[in-house]
Amino acid sequence: MIKFAQAARIASGSIGSAKLRSALTTLGIVIGIAAVVVNASLGASFNQFFTDEISSVGSNFIIAASKQPNLFFDNEYNLMKNTPGITGVSPRKSMSGDLTYLSETKNVNVAGVNKDFQEIQGLQMEGGTFLTDKDSSSAVLGYNIANDEFSKNISHRSSVEIAFRQANGTVVTKNFKVKGILKNSEPTVVSEDSDYDLTVFIPISTLNEMTGEKDYGAFLAMADSPEKVRDIADEVDKRFARNFGVPEREIEDEDSKPYYVFNQADILEQTGKIGDALNSFLLVLALISLFVGSIGIMNIMLVTVTERTREIGIMKSVGYSNSNILSLFLLESVMVSFFGGIVGTAIGGWELMPLKVFSNFLRYFP
Repeated sequence: MIKFAQAARIASGSIGSAKLRSALTTLGIVIGIAAVVVNASLGASFNQFFTDEISSVGSNFIIAASKQPNLFFDNEYNLMKNTPGITGVSPRKSMSGDLTYLSETKNVNVAGVNKDFQEIQGLQMEGGTFLTDKDSSSAVLGYNIANDEFSKNISHRSSVEIAFRQANGTVVTKNFKVKGILKNSEPTVVSEDSDYDLTVFIPISTLNEMTGEKDYGAFLAMADSPEKVRDIADEVDKRFARNFGVPEREIEDEDSKPYYVFNQADILEQTGKIGDALNSFLLVLALISLFVGSIGIMNIMLVTVTERTREIGIMKSVGYSNSNILSLFLLESVMVSFFGGIVGTAIGGWELMPLKVFSNFLRYFP
């Protein structure tokens, strides 16, 4: 019976005697293993990336949006606000308006919100403070609005003028004092404008007064815990359904309701399914690469056997059995595969830095 140490020396010698052939054989395993590591890491990074992106636009958020105008009013706001588990609700209504500063006018996005909006969306202030319920002529500017859009930067405590054109063509203009400037933020894949850098925020009551309207476009709410956000969202859905006369049996049918309600948990679940599907797809591709590399090893070792008939004859003449010779060839394969696996794992881990590379890729190519 051949000893393992002796077999390892013989196998190592055989590998070293054909360096180019051994290197090319190992290369297939290196590529396959590296592909498995990279693709598996990318799949996991995909899920983590979207989890972070969704979390960046708010904590435990619930969103209710109308499918038609003049649907949400104070009654619906109170219904949502009084739902157990809701810690804050803000209406949100966005429209285009003209912002004038030092005789320079720009068309910008103006959003009507209330004081809860900052906490729900996790907005950070560069300077000043956010709106309160007592404000009527105050505005909060996105970072780009304040620093990039006008010839001179706008600071908090500055005065600006906002003008809206009503449906009948009347232009309504009002002076606002800049109460705060938002910190610069990065766009996300969830919403291109979720950083709000190009948005001006004013009280929702002032926005409706200037535009001659009374309805709210949507509500953003925050649940008191991530574990209960789906249950709380379902309760909001039921309350709205009763309010709008939607039969209980049709609550699950989105087409039967004049509104829709979704929450952070639902979005995370959907992106998780996409991430799992992508992860499986990438893993299959990587395993195919690994399988091809394994076939390469088998092919090379088979060719090696036919080329080394003389060596096999000598080994048999000095007393090596067929099982001994088979063991030597299998040991060569294992050594080549083991070395290729180590190198492939090292290359895959070193090249990837998965979450950083993947998230940066998505940020530059939204």
